[in-house]
Amino acid sequence: MPGKEVQLTDEQIEAIAERAAEVAFEKIYKEVGKSVLTRMAWLVGAAVVGAAMWLGGHGSLPKG
Repeated sequence: MPGKEVQLTDEQIEAIAERAAEVAFEKIYKEVGKSVLTRMAWLVGAAVVGAAMWLGGHGSLPKG
């Protein structure tokens, strides 16, 4: 069963294309943002653990 053909004006096509681009950029921005935040959290966590181990090895941290 073939679909019904619809005629669109150039303005309608342009509006659809602009909205599709906006949605695509929003999706990319969110995914890249999540990825960057995750990597930053891992780096900060690794730096904190590394600093704590270094300080502990040099007697700078109280033993509990």
